[in-house]
Amino acid sequence: MRVFKTFVLGGLMAVITACTAGNKNAPVAVTDLNNEDLYEVHHDGRIHVFDDRATYQQFLEVGETSYRQTFIGAGPKGETLVFGVAGADKEKTVDQVAGYNLYHGNLPAAERFYGEMRMEGRIYVFDRIEDMTAVRTTGEAPLRYTEIGAGPKGETLVYVLRSDNKTLKPVELMAAFKLHNS
Repeated sequence: MRVFKTFVLGGLMAVITACTAGNKNAPVAVTDLNNEDLYEVHHDGRIHVFDDRATYQQFLEVGETSYRQTFIGAGPKGETLVFGVAGADKEKTVDQVAGYNLYHGNLPAAERFYGEMRMEGRIYVFDRIEDMTAVRTTGEAPLRYTEIGAGPKGETLVYVLRSDNKTLKPVELMAAFKLHNS
């Protein structure tokens, strides 16, 4: 009887899949990739990474997060990587956490990406994850627009640019920073 039930359920799933595959008007399940933003704080030999704005804000206020996944020595220069995890994600394995996958390049960033990295008294602001990865690795942004002392606590703001926008004031990126930090 158990084999029969399994066979029937399996057949039913196959029929449902076949019916929806041929129907272009069938609703498609869209999962939230959580790939629109990424936040990092480099401090005391650790890189704290967040894919959730509220968890990132909590860390900035308290210096800790309730839930995290830690990897000793796994950073680009041997730093400890600490992935701050939102309460809703605490039961997920690390490969299911968006921040981990964005950081490691396993998840593509959204087209309208926003990134923020706090390092050495500066706040770097990004609109491409590739630029964020480069700055993380090298520690420097060769093309940038800088506002000294303009951060929330007097930090220097560094808007990371590219060769295609290096002659323009990064008005959209500046607006995105203000939106994320208001």
